[in-house]
Amino acid sequence: MHNLIQSYIGTKFAFPWWKLMFDLALSAVRTAVRDQRGRKEVNIKNHTRVKKIFGGEIEDSRVLDGIMLNKDITHLTMRRRIENLRIILLDCGLEGKTGCGYVAILVFKPDLVNTEKGVSDLAHHYLLKGNVTALRHARKTNNNRVTRAVGATFVSRVDDINESDVSTKCGLCEIEKITDALRYFSFKTKCEDPKACTILRRSPSKDILNEIERNIQVAIEIERKVFFPPPVSY
Repeated sequence: MHNLIQSYIGTKFAFPWWKLMFDLALSAVRTAVRDQRGRKEVNIKNHTRVKKIFGGEIEDSRVLDGIMLNKDITHLTMRRRIENLRIILLDCGLEGKTGCGYVAILVFKPDLVNTEKGVSDLAHHYLLKGNVTALRHARKTNNNRVTRAVGATFVSRVDDINESDVSTKCGLCEIEKITDALRYFSFKTKCEDPKACTILRRSPSKDILNEIERNIQVAIEIERKVFFPPPVSY
């Protein structure tokens, strides 16, 4: 496999970093594997995401054992670093005018609530009382990757939350600012047996970022077809 990847990247710009490209592609393929009716499938498009961040060195690129999103906390006093956290994923908003639903969330003692909709001021009041961090307005596709990474279940109504819907497989959540990008990002890493991942790529030039992205994508396809060849019909 090393010789196969090296022979392809040998004529490309990323040849000096071919070993790094090999490790990134291999980690992404192994993470995205799932059993489908007795055979293994790799859905690179839906279960892996390449995140390009301008700045830094090419050697800073890595595959996260979890998911990275371009999201910041909704209130300045919320925690930015949480270890061994409990996560609740919602595809509904926290915008009700009564506090009954918010109290129902606090019963399960979550550390992080991730919702696709908005979070009202009243919801912030109850979440801050329970020392809960909230992330809002997340895309559906990104939340699907979060679900596979942390093992949580989407809940459509706050009243329908069960203990089985709460994820405890995420070891660390950090919301930090990357200086080169001038934006805040949330990192959900150290996940237990993640089935989705983020490939974080760094480079001092945007042109180099785009070129390396093409090389990584082809390396991923090569390794996917070698390790998990498609079925052959006779």
